[in-house]
Amino acid sequence: MQPKILLAEDDEALGFLLGEFLTSRDFEVVWAKNGVEALRLFKDWPCDLCLLDVMMPALDGFTVAELLRNRRPDLPIVFLTAKSLHADVARGFKAGADDYIKKPVNEEELVVRIQAVLKRTAFGSSNQTGDENRRVFQIGKYIFDSEKLRLQIGEEVVHLTEKEAKLLKMLCENAGQLVSRERVLDKMWGRNDFLARKSMDVFISRLRKYLVKDERIRIVNVHSSGFVLEVAP
Repeated sequence: MQPKILLAEDDEALGFLLGEFLTSRDFEVVWAKNGVEALRLFKDWPCDLCLLDVMMPALDGFTVAELLRNRRPDLPIVFLTAKSLHADVARGFKAGADDYIKKPVNEEELVVRIQAVLKRTAFGSSNQTGDENRRVFQIGKYIFDSEKLRLQIGEEVVHLTEKEAKLLKMLCENAGQLVSRERVLDKMWGRNDFLARKSMDVFISRLRKYLVKDERIRIVNVHSSGFVLEVAP
């Protein structure tokens, strides 16, 4: 089954080119030329992912994303924008972004990023096998066995608690992408109160300490939004 993408882009030349390119890569694409049209099309067309330009007339991409997420909280959303300031990226993730791609667009990279987002969603899990059962991850110089609760670098082994391993696995499964604070709290603690948030921050700090021996690894805190596991080349 072809993944369905709702593309919202007001630049007609870019919108046409992206639509044609994604179609050639076996995606089914519907193109909206502004935010209002995107909302209208969304009502009648059950898409698997929304690719939203930020700067659009009538309604900007951030507003469209918030409205779409109110209607369908699990909808994957990717922002496509020329805005690259940290505040804009943070606002994008707070608006519900699963990824944030800056213009000018590399079409091949765009496809890879879309596929990565879909792989983590209901569409990906219903159309691919084996990934949900993955238990061993390479994190820079570390090897993480989520089933055996082991984090190893060289000859040194750290034995994790079940909760530490579960949190690290969640970050590994979404490496390079934002994992929202709300999602972590729901999956790990089952609640979102002061004590749960403080406990979550403690667990994140522990994981940072465990991974400190590879300077390329960072668990980035996106203010008020969530966490990103980054491994530099």
